[in-house]
Amino acid sequence: MPVALRHVSKGGSVVCAGIHMSDIPSFPYEILWGERVLRSVANLTRADGDEFLELAPAIPVRTEVETFPLEAANEALDRLRRGAVRGAAVLIV
Repeated sequence: MPVALRHVSKGGSVVCAGIHMSDIPSFPYEILWGERVLRSVANLTRADGDEFLELAPAIPVRTEVETFPLEAANEALDRLRRGAVRGAAVLIV
């Protein structure tokens, strides 16, 4: 986790999925500073992921993404706050 946090940009997220229940080593707060986020997905195993990927086409899983140019980042944030974005908002550079 500390290595990943050191390499993620300010405002970025480090997501831990399919991890084993082991202790996270301590790390200095400065590498979390800058609105970096550390997230975990509980109880996910490799077998869970394989099972989901087999089921996904039958469900079917559909993703929705709305893109915004970087210059419209404030508009994207405003729409997110108002719940006006369906799916994920993605900034395009």
